[in-house]
Amino acid sequence: MPYTTTAAPVAERGTSLLREELQDRLDALARVHRVPGAQLAVTAGTEVLTVHTGTADAATGAPFTADTAVPLGSLTKPYTAALVMLLVADGDLELDEPVAELLPELRELPKVEIRHLLSHTAGLPTGPDSDTAARTTASRYLSEVCTARDALFAPGADFSYSNAGYVAAGLLVERVTGMPWHEAARALVLEPLGTAPAFLGDTASGRPRARGHAVNTASGRLLPAHQNLAPLEAPAGALLAGAADLLALGRALIGRSAVLPPAVAERMRRPEPAAAAGALADAWGLGPALYRHGGRTWCGHDGNAQGTSCHLRAEPDSGVVVAFTGNAGGATALWRDLADDLTRITGVRVPTAPAPARRERPVALPECAGTYANGPTEYRITLRPDGSPVLSVDGDLPIPLVCYPDLSCDLVDPATGRREPGGRFHRDPATGAVNRVQISGRTARRTGAA
Repeated sequence: MPYTTTAAPVAERGTSLLREELQDRLDALARVHRVPGAQLAVTAGTEVLTVHTGTADAATGAPFTADTAVPLGSLTKPYTAALVMLLVADGDLELDEPVAELLPELRELPKVEIRHLLSHTAGLPTGPDSDTAARTTASRYLSEVCTARDALFAPGADFSYSNAGYVAAGLLVERVTGMPWHEAARALVLEPLGTAPAFLGDTASGRPRARGHAVNTASGRLLPAHQNLAPLEAPAGALLAGAADLLALGRALIGRSAVLPPAVAERMRRPEPAAAAGALADAWGLGPALYRHGGRTWCGHDGNAQGTSCHLRAEPDSGVVVAFTGNAGGATALWRDLADDLTRITGVRVPTAPAPARRERPVALPECAGTYANGPTEYRITLRPDGSPVLSVDGDLPIPLVCYPDLSCDLVDPATGRREPGGRFHRDPATGAVNRVQISGRTARRTGAA
């Protein structure tokens, strides 16, 4: 089916008929994927379609409404990036400014610039788990994570998705504005977008909220999930919002809102050098992930908190924006199926993942075996007796890998044998030895033999 926007189908069939069909599909898919509640919002610049289904909390039966706010997880990051870019537009910050000049916590990494934080190209580790982060301060956290010893690569040389980079970006906002990150986000981005602010750990807004849910594998029951994000990690994942709120952010990111000047939005969408995001996206800008699809580049982001899955896609030429929230782990699969239905119902092809790579015949890559580290996280690759590699992260059950001549690799589901894009290996340009691996967007540096 050729690429179109929703404008033609809306005019031809009527908004009410489209909404009814989208509602039916959302209801059905929520049942199939065991998602208690979900929201979908779609616009092509003029017409806006919104539907929602189910319950916000499976234990209480509270309804999932159009106004229900869902923990966004990493979809908080584009809001923080927008905050930083507004400060850049006002002349308070410069993109190529060394972060250490404003945050002495990064003094061991003097070449890290603000643009590197927003595009995940600073070479920073992901950061410790939230329980560990909850026992320290943002300043100490950054001093312990942003060290020369733990740097994954030279700033601007590669991509590694990092919560620590957005903790640093949030602290930058606080030191420049003199406001806590929450207040700066509220005043400069959320309220101008028309979004009623809601944050993890703060119930003062009174806005209805969804709980995340997980499925008990033994009983099949839906269980509530506890959000354990540390307060200092707020700029990386503390926002709650609904699909209609995400729609407003998407419009701003494609220059269709006064909240972000068009030049700022365009700069955020511009691919950053070396930001090869692997399994996460086709490229990365200054905050948004970028997806190349049908000759066009979409921007957006995915976010997963404990038991939630939220997604945003926006295309600047057509003005199409699609936003989805769901309050269970199965909502990721629901989103993918719903995107397929959107193509059938509206003619809009929404990219949910990077464009599939053309795979050559698999090859043996015995030199990939070894141990790799991203901060405290250890990636261990060993070889089976037949020479095929398997990956274990922090001692978890090993996952088979399939390697290709271009050093990319797939992860193989041990239960089904299905291959999913996993990442890629890197060779040291001086020695030719494999010295890094990127798995699911996170890079680890080689630390030893297998």
